[in-house]
Order: sequence, then structure tokens, then C-alpha cells
Amino acid sequence: MTAHAPTATGMTPIHRLQVASNLHQFIESKVLPGTGVTSVEFWKGFDAIVADLAPKNTALLAERDRLQTEMDAWHKANPGPITAGDSSSPADMKAYQKFLTSIGYLVPAPKKVKATTDNVDAELAKQAGPQLVVPILNARYALNAANARWGSLYDALYGTDVISEADGAGKALPGKGGYNPKRGAKVIEYARYVLDRTAPLASGSHVDSVGYSVRAGKLAVKLKNGKSVGLADAKQFIGYQGNMTKPTSVLLQHNGLHLDIQINPATPIGKTDPAGVCDLVLEAALSTILDLEDSVAVVDADDKVLAYSNWLGILQGTLTESVTKDGKTFTRGLNADRIYTSATSKKPVVLHGRSLMFLRNVGHLMTNPAITYTAADGTTKDIPEGILDAVVTTTIAMHDLKRKGKPGIKNSRKGSVYIVKPKMHGPAEVAFAAELFGRVEKMLGLKDATVKLGIMDEERRTSANLMACIAAASSRVAFINTGFLDRTGDEMHTAMQAGPMIRKGDMKSSTWIAAYEKNNVQVGLACGLRGKAQIGKGMWAMPDLMAAMMTQKIGHPLAGANTAWVPSPTGATLHALHYHQVKVSKVQKGMEKVVKKLEAKKLRNDTLNALLQIPVTTTPHWSAAEKAQELDNNAQGILGYVVRWIDQGVGCSKVPDIHNIGLMEDRATLRISSQHMANWLLHGVVTREEVKETFERMAAVVDGQNAGDKLYQPMAGHFETSMAYKAATDLVFKGLEQPSGYTEPLLHAWRLKVKAAQA
Repeated sequence: MTAHAPTATGMTPIHRLQVASNLHQFIESKVLPGTGVTSVEFWKGFDAIVADLAPKNTALLAERDRLQTEMDAWHKANPGPITAGDSSSPADMKAYQKFLTSIGYLVPAPKKVKATTDNVDAELAKQAGPQLVVPILNARYALNAANARWGSLYDALYGTDVISEADGAGKALPGKGGYNPKRGAKVIEYARYVLDRTAPLASGSHVDSVGYSVRAGKLAVKLKNGKSVGLADAKQFIGYQGNMTKPTSVLLQHNGLHLDIQINPATPIGKTDPAGVCDLVLEAALSTILDLEDSVAVVDADDKVLAYSNWLGILQGTLTESVTKDGKTFTRGLNADRIYTSATSKKPVVLHGRSLMFLRNVGHLMTNPAITYTAADGTTKDIPEGILDAVVTTTIAMHDLKRKGKPGIKNSRKGSVYIVKPKMHGPAEVAFAAELFGRVEKMLGLKDATVKLGIMDEERRTSANLMACIAAASSRVAFINTGFLDRTGDEMHTAMQAGPMIRKGDMKSSTWIAAYEKNNVQVGLACGLRGKAQIGKGMWAMPDLMAAMMTQKIGHPLAGANTAWVPSPTGATLHALHYHQVKVSKVQKGMEKVVKKLEAKKLRNDTLNALLQIPVTTTPHWSAAEKAQELDNNAQGILGYVVRWIDQGVGCSKVPDIHNIGLMEDRATLRISSQHMANWLLHGVVTREEVKETFERMAAVVDGQNAGDKLYQPMAGHFETSMAYKAATDLVFKGLEQPSGYTEPLLHAWRLKVKAAQA
């Protein structure tokens, strides 16, 4: 059956699908040409996938509901924390695990799991470094992230609090503005010591360098005492740009990451440097997740077409954005590859100029009206959004796959497509994702396991069954990553009836979180992910507090994670220094030796007791001031994020908290805050009147924080008419009934109402 003309409702019928006409036109005119897939093949295959897999998707969601109902009943009958070693208690850990096993929440640990993923690019399999996550709707953010593979350390240091402003080293000259040479000197000194740590000289220090040159294929560094020395390890010198006697760039390598010493005495910085060095550029964001999920507000076909268009533009190398900076407007596109003269070969050294791109699809929960389908019972339903994403984004990725061996901008050199699949609950849902992508590959004529999966370990059932989850996609897994905020939101909802949760700020020191972070790395190594995939850690959410990040985030590579999330290109450049301080492959090898001695069952039991500890308290005796503080913090964060999501369609932004510290907020942070308030309401820690009063008071605070935004619509005094305010309060007052505590159903419904009102 071929497509009909668009109907009056703006939908194009084809087979059992009704496709929004703008989405249909985009696929026909932009996506399919150049893929080798015909329109007939595409729509026939798409229709069959929806008919076969949409019912399975629905069944998986019904299973989530069944399990939650069982756990709600159990926790009502056995309230309070789960005790360990007290068999007389009905809430004993053994009894709890037996119950979870009996309902199918816990499944047996596979005896042996070995990831067989192949054709994984080095950025994921071999190198260790930072990972960015950015909303795909924002073309400028996407381009900045893609280009953040390389970052200026000078700029990152000068513009952040990593360098102190003490002793006249402010970011601008007092009373004058402009570049501050005192601060610049501190930046240069810091960078030289980075070189001393990462690529030390045979003798002396880079601090004393007055010139860099190449002699007989080796780096020669002239010092201010007149001596010329080489590197302690000559193999660290990879190549250069310019000529040998006066190179414009010197390329070094350490711990699998590159450092580029930029030399140009004609620049304002270079002319003051004895060696003419004007910058130290670091290989930074090795990979980037372009996000279709937590950080975007995508609710209909218009939003989907914009998101898919940006993904297509990134992979075709055609995405550009007009940017105005310092009064000048220019066009930003994707960076080209970096080419150097090799130190040891006649062939040039060609380094990827951009991050390796993942795309995070939507999870299994949501549907989208961009496509409707006729179900077996004759009813019309919105398409499961995860199925829509899987088909369209993989088809778009064929534009990259078709470029194999051809010159130009390319994402994967190994012929793979990288899709992060979030919010999956347990191995059956991971298996469903693998089945879905298998069907898409078959439809498009792609080799099995071309699509590699990033499995987000951010739901409690996935954490508790992580080895079985990896086994369910063993030929596809290219990354596992923890997500503290979503994981905490799910923790709260799963055990909502167990009692009042501890304060939100205390969650990070709770028993389960340490076990969760440890388990993710241990299981990943036990399943053979070292050298095949990323084992990642979560986001640093405070983009203005880089000094604190430099102190704390080194814990991620030390824990054996070969990537961790950062909120900006600047954060990526700075976090890259941690991977020069810690050789993650060495850490992983040491951990692997210990893990391999444990059988799968023992490995799981090693952390399962702690992993299943529930963060409830039997003594919720907080003072009135403490409870008010908790409510204020939660309500202000919810309102500050939701008002932009609902009114402006902004899914991720730097939202000032109650202390006016900018925090990167997305739906994961919203989930934990709303579920925490719903939990305290349920158990009588606070009253509905107290929550309502807090929201109304915090609405005025958020209005004030957004006073400079011309598009902002105030909430205070408009409580009955502000859809954003109503959405925010719904998240708490209706939080108990939300599936798994997710915020998406309410947010999408309210955003669609706003868009309808604006039409």
C-alpha cells in the first residue's frame, strides 16, 4: 500500500500508520535519499515493526505496574528499613530478597557473561576521557559539543575558578577590564606544570622552555639556561605542524590522550611567552551524547522533525549555526580532522576533530502523537516513542555508514551506530531493545549488531540485575553508565510505601548509593567490557564551580570509570586532566583481577544486600525549620525547571537554585525532587497546605530569578491560570500515581496544552 495524500488533520496514511505530514515529508525528502532504502521498503518495514513490537512494549509497561503493585502491598505490610541479619523481622533482607525473587523482580544471576561487542571505536573501547551530554534540539549546543573533542586549556583555566583571583589575578583588570596579565601568567604556569606531569623532559622543566623544535624525528626543547633537552620518553612525541625548526604545533600523547602545544609568537599571548607558546590544547570530550530524552522538551511531530534534522545534519556534516560573539557574527560548523607531520612515519598523523557521537533515544514508557497506528483490536493509538526513535534515528545514521572509506567528516570509523537506551527496567526490557534494533537492522539491510547500545544503569531493577541486563545485549553493549538522580527517583518510588525517605541531601551518603556505584564497575569488568566498551559515571551538575569539580571528580577515574559526564566543553577540557593523572586501564586491570576470582553469584551477593537497602527513616523527627528548608529547596528547583520546560520548551538549562548557584537541571533532577515531596506528603511528614504554601512562595522567588528573561511568564499571582505552575504542583500532588515516578507524562500533557493555546 502506498502513501495517500495528507488528510485534513495533517496526517498521511500509509499501511496501518498515520504519519504527521511534516514528519512524513522529512523522511521522504531528507532521510531516505542516499541510504539505498526505498520508500516502499521503509514504510512496509516500519509498519511491521510497530504491529509486532508495540504490543510487547505495552506488555513490558504492564509488568512494571504489576511489580510496583506487589511491592506497594509488601511495604505497607512491612514498613521501615530492610534489616540485615534479623530473621525474626518480617522486613529481613533474606525475606525481602525472597519476596523480590518470587514476584520476578530479581532474576537469577547468569553464571558467566561475556560481552562480544566488536567494531567499537577507540573513543569508547580504548581511550578514557570525558563525555558531554547535550540537548539535540539546540543546534549550537550540539555543534559546540561535537567540536569539544579539542579544548583550550588556557581558556578553560582563565575563565573559571580553577585559577584563584587572589593577589590581583582577577578575570579583568581592576577598573579597566580586558585581559589581566597577572591571571594570564598563572594560567601559563599551571599549563606548563601540566606538561611536566604528562610529558616530562629528560631534565629540567617545561616552565623554563624558550623554544620547541624537531630534530631527527625527536622533540628538542631549549631551556633558558641554553641547554636543549628531549622528552624523558621520546615516544610521547607524535608529530608537529609547520616546519621542523619553528613548528606551529607540537603533538604529544599521554595515557591515550593527546596534548597540542600551540606556538605563535605573533599572537598577544605568544609574543609574551619566551617559547612563543600561545595555548595548550587538550584532547577532551572523546564522546558526546546528543540527547532526545531527559534534556529536551519533545512532545509532537514538530519537535521530532527539528531533533531528527539536527541528528541528520551532524552525521552529514552539514549542520551549521549562526553565532554572535563580541559583537561579531559568524557561522559555526563541525571541525575538520587535525593533520600533523608524523615524528616517525612518512604518512601524516590524522586525528579525529570531533567527539564520537552517541544519540540517546527515548525509553520504553512514552508515546508520541507524531505517528498513530491501528492496533489489532481496531483502536488507534499513539506510537511508542522508543520504536519511533529506533527506526528513524538508525535510518538517519546510514548516512554516516554509507560514507565509510570516503573523505570528509565522519562519525564512526568502525561502521557502528551508537544509541543510548535509557530508563530500562531489568533484562527483559534490555532484551526488547536488542530485539527492536535487530528488527530495524534487518529492515534497513544492516549487519546484525551494527547498532551498539549504551545501557543506562539508572533504574533499581536494572542495578539489581545488571549482569543479566548485559547478557541480554552482549553483542551490542558499548557502554554502561550510572545515573544517580534517576536511580534515586526510582528508589523512592519503588519503596514509596516503606516510610518517609531521608532528606535528599543525605542520599549520597546512603548505603545503597555506594553499593550501586561499586556494582556498576565490578559487573562491567566481570562481563569483559574493558577494551570493548565504556563504563561511565554521572554528571557534575555545577558548571560554575570548576575548582570543586577538579577536586572531586577525579574519584570517577579512580573508581575504574573510563568516562564521566561533564556539563560543558570547558568542563570537558578540565576533566580531561584527571585522565592524565589516573591511567584508567591500569585501575581496571587491577580491579579485574579481583573480580575474576569471584563467581557470578558471589559477585552479585557481594553488593546486593547493600544495593537493596532502602533510604527510609524510622525517626522522621526533623525540626520545622529543617522540613521547611527541604520543601523550599525541592519546590524552588521544580518550579525553576518546569516553568522553562512548559512555557518555552527548554528541556535542560542552568537553573539557579535557592542559593542562586547555577545547577544543570533536567528531568532526572525533577524526578527526585517531586518524588521526595510526594513521599513526605504520603507519610505525613508535611501537610498538603504546607506544600501549597511553599510552592506559592517559591513561585515569587523563581519569578525574580527570571526577571531578565523577556519570554518569561510570571507564576506568582497566576496560580489558577499558569499552566507551568499547575504542571509543577501536579508532579507532587499526583506524584504517587505517576508510572515509576516519571515526570514525562505530566510534562508532555501540559506542554501540549501550552502549544495548543499558542497555535
